[in-house]
Amino acid sequence: MGEISIKITISDRIYPLKVNIEEEEIVRRAAKIINERIKDYQENYAVRDKQDLLSMAVLHYATAVLRTEHKVQNQDTAVAEKVEELDSLLKSFFAK
Repeated sequence: MGEISIKITISDRIYPLKVNIEEEEIVRRAAKIINERIKDYQENYAVRDKQDLLSMAVLHYATAVLRTEHKVQNQDTAVAEKVEELDSLLKSFFAK
């Protein structure tokens, strides 16, 4: 499972990359999603500067990542609380 060289285009700029073979599809899909987000911003807002469009796209995806991390952390906390509750119930049951 080696690395391959690919070229991706983001906002009309070409970026040569070396990626693991398993990651190629993910990287290409990510570039496509970023370009679609930039196009969406370009069409719906009065922003034409590519740097501003890229910044808006990065902010969008960074916010999504943080929301997801927060959600996962809350779920982990809820699971830990349920495990503690179950542990307490089992200890009570077996103590009888």
